[in-house]
Amino acid sequence: MNGRRTRYAAVTAVALSVLFAAGAVTVASADREEAPGTPVSASADAGFARDMSVHHQQAVEMSFIVRDRTEDPEVRRLAYDIANTQANQRGMMLGWLDLWKLPKVESGTAPMTWMDMPATGSGDGALMPGMATKAQLDALRKASGKEAEILYLRLMTAHHRGGVHMAQECVERCSVEVERNLAQGMVDAQESEILLMADMLRKRGATA
Repeated sequence: MNGRRTRYAAVTAVALSVLFAAGAVTVASADREEAPGTPVSASADAGFARDMSVHHQQAVEMSFIVRDRTEDPEVRRLAYDIANTQANQRGMMLGWLDLWKLPKVESGTAPMTWMDMPATGSGDGALMPGMATKAQLDALRKASGKEAEILYLRLMTAHHRGGVHMAQECVERCSVEVERNLAQGMVDAQESEILLMADMLRKRGATA
């Protein structure tokens, strides 16, 4: 139990440090509205901000769903932290798009085109790798208790793996330093949460 609490505290600390650091630099960047090297719409910087905002939104949605489907404090605490962290990060990325005077939706361009892996979607709501399908979200809404906990942890593990892949690509491809730093923070925090969720699944007699 102490080990899980230590790991949980470490995950939370990583997520909070990423938010505070990125937020501070974002405020400083906002004072330079016409800064040289502003990303263009087809850039990795803009593509990542758009796609990860969509990816994060579903994580927030799943976290709010499970919050109402279980009374387990451990799962509810994790769900709250994921929802809070990813909602804040999403706000940062959408704010950058506003700052760069770029559209939040690039019509006619498939998700992940910026990383040379255009996602065509499967028609079931999973727009990018790791995202849950409409059927999976419906199943989560109908589940309760331990069943909901296991389904959420499995879906969020897959979701994080897809998010980590995308964030790693931004670390390699994005040109704006604060965005690369945020992306690296996402990699660190979500990889830690994947390990935490594996422990939580084992505790419930399940695997990812």
